[in-house]
Amino acid sequence: MVERKSLFSRYIYPLLIVMGYTFIYLPIFVLIIFSFNKSKIPVEWTGFSLKWYAKLFSSSEIINAFKNSMIVALASSFLSVMIGTCLVVSSKWWRNQFIFSFFMPNLFVPDIIVAIGILNLFSILKIPLGLGSLIVGHTLIGLIFVIQIVKARYLEIDPFLTEASLDLGATYYQTFRLVLFPLLKSAIVPAALITFTLSLDDYLIALFCSGPEVQTLSVYTFVSIRSSLDPTVNALATCMLAISSIIVIIAAALNLTNQVIKHD
Repeated sequence: MVERKSLFSRYIYPLLIVMGYTFIYLPIFVLIIFSFNKSKIPVEWTGFSLKWYAKLFSSSEIINAFKNSMIVALASSFLSVMIGTCLVVSSKWWRNQFIFSFFMPNLFVPDIIVAIGILNLFSILKIPLGLGSLIVGHTLIGLIFVIQIVKARYLEIDPFLTEASLDLGATYYQTFRLVLFPLLKSAIVPAALITFTLSLDDYLIALFCSGPEVQTLSVYTFVSIRSSLDPTVNALATCMLAISSIIVIIAAALNLTNQVIKHD
């Protein structure tokens, strides 16, 4: 029995790990490599070239889609963080945690159901589809993640700190700005980065709630793949992967810095 466990831990288990990581990351590496392919056929390597990146940055359609994605991602992440933080902080005064349960189904309900529900709501309220409706949809999706992240950090804060601030004559705004916000910043920044990435990556909400005149990068990528296998999509996906990787690195660095500060 001991020999079998030793054989599994020495050879089979590492092999399974290598196979798993290969299955996950090999398509990404292939995508990045073929984004520098000279050929118009994405599956045939003919030489190194940057022409697809030149075509990417010279395409007005892609640039407009990128602008729309950035506007929606920045606006929805800001609104999600602002609303979610206010809900978490104010829950102490109105002493009601029931409202948080309204946002929990977003973690379990499929995105397509949420997208259809939001679209029906906009149709009933006769709200025109566009950037505004798309920002609202992404804000609702990101709100639950902000609430969970900020709430976990808020529960770690000693309540005597805010009570002491109020007893010393500070207003609620001053207490939040000078006491709570510096303590919550380590959770607010990662929450903002996560909601930004989710909004930038989302496809279903963007497809249902954007309308015919607004197109995001995710929708543009899907339409391009359906019509033809354009190598420009590989360059676009590589750029989006780079942006997402930078955001993840920043979030990891902030988390590491926060852990070092706590340890000290």
